[in-house]
Amino acid sequence: MVAGNWKMNKTCAQAAALAEELVKGYRGEGAEVAVCPPFTALKCVKEALEGSSIRLGAQNVYHEDDGAFTGEVSVPMLKDLGVELVIVGHSERRQIFGEGDALVNKKVTKVLKSGLTPILCVGETLEERETGKTEEVVRRQTIEGLKGLSEREIGRTVIAYEPIWAIGTGRSATADDANGIIGYIREILEKIAGKETADTIRILYGGSVKPANAASLLGQPHIDGALVGGASLKADEFLGIISTIPERR
Repeated sequence: MVAGNWKMNKTCAQAAALAEELVKGYRGEGAEVAVCPPFTALKCVKEALEGSSIRLGAQNVYHEDDGAFTGEVSVPMLKDLGVELVIVGHSERRQIFGEGDALVNKKVTKVLKSGLTPILCVGETLEERETGKTEEVVRRQTIEGLKGLSEREIGRTVIAYEPIWAIGTGRSATADDANGIIGYIREILEKIAGKETADTIRILYGGSVKPANAASLLGQPHIDGALVGGASLKADEFLGIISTIPERR
């Protein structure tokens, strides 16, 4: 899977234009592709994607269906717009907006119970990396994010390992480092959900993924794709990343 997180970028018209470029350039081979525009552009992008195999995702969601939650967006609202996947627990939500593991778990659970696919993000800060806490942080976020879920539900989840120090900085984890941490996540999953789930669940890498480094990252045995930020805002770069997948398969 290659998923594009457009973050707080693109008006409705701009997002539709980008989606149309992707539809023209994507041949539907090698990878499942998704784009996650801002809430305001979901309807426009859905219309632009009609007839293609590119899936529509959202960048966040609230864990209640309705109520007095000013500014929030619910799963039923997203489903009404044709959304199939939802990014949950992105580091920017955790760091800037103070989302903790318990809230992330509620969101993951809600998304799964509603029949959509969550992309659960986990990853460490630079300070945590430099003090040797990477595995501790990734283990906690993975276990707490999936708490209370059945093996089958965990198997329907997509996990994205995004070291925070590599997001939008131009710095990327080496292919070996990323593969090693994602392999460690599989070990965690085997303990909480069994070997079959650990072997088959999709785990993506995110953090300054570009056409230039995509092949080395996505060619690793434990890495099943990429959650792409800045490069997903340019059709040629995003398609360039996608094009590296068939070389692996």
